[in-house]
Amino acid sequence: MITNERMVAFINSFDKGNTPFLNQLEQEAKADDVPIIRPQTQSLLRFLLAVKKPMQILEVGTAVGFSALLMSEYAPKDCHITTIEKYEKRIPVAKKNFKAAGKEENITLLEGDAADILKTLDGSYDLIFMDAAKGQYIHFLQDVMRLLSDGGLLISDNVLQDGDVLESRFAVTRRNRTIHSRMREYLYELTHREELETVILQAGDGVALSVKVGG
Repeated sequence: MITNERMVAFINSFDKGNTPFLNQLEQEAKADDVPIIRPQTQSLLRFLLAVKKPMQILEVGTAVGFSALLMSEYAPKDCHITTIEKYEKRIPVAKKNFKAAGKEENITLLEGDAADILKTLDGSYDLIFMDAAKGQYIHFLQDVMRLLSDGGLLISDNVLQDGDVLESRFAVTRRNRTIHSRMREYLYELTHREELETVILQAGDGVALSVKVGG
């Protein structure tokens, strides 16, 4: 955890939770060791959806569909979500969950590598949720910026890597050094692009919020 465990537990104790379906899905994902967004991130996402009221959402990284379903539940009724997933074993599980939740008309799942799929998309999105392989965020950024509407919100999850990102490159394990350097590069890009206004929060495993302001 990035912040004190007791403080996190205290803050989470005020969380009103999600719908019974989402709560059940979260329990199943944890039992199967499927990573999903953490409670603080869930609360932040619900808040941002209430503020932004996006009608078009793009998600990079579906997993079993928990975050897409959460966004669909708390976004405006007619909001449409496009979500991308390449891990073949999780795709049918996500589809089953979308069907069980009655959200098949609201969520479109695109199967394949986000690096390839993003290049084929056009139009614009009010909100883009980045929750895929952390080492790939920097490679997605050019297309994400093209697809993000003016005034749109980019939410990047897991940007602090359980605190590793603040350490020296040589203080992290060799296998994580590429991800470490790419995430630092990504955070630099988010905070130094003229067309973005970005804040980095310690919620969950770190969340970067970036608004496209023009440039």
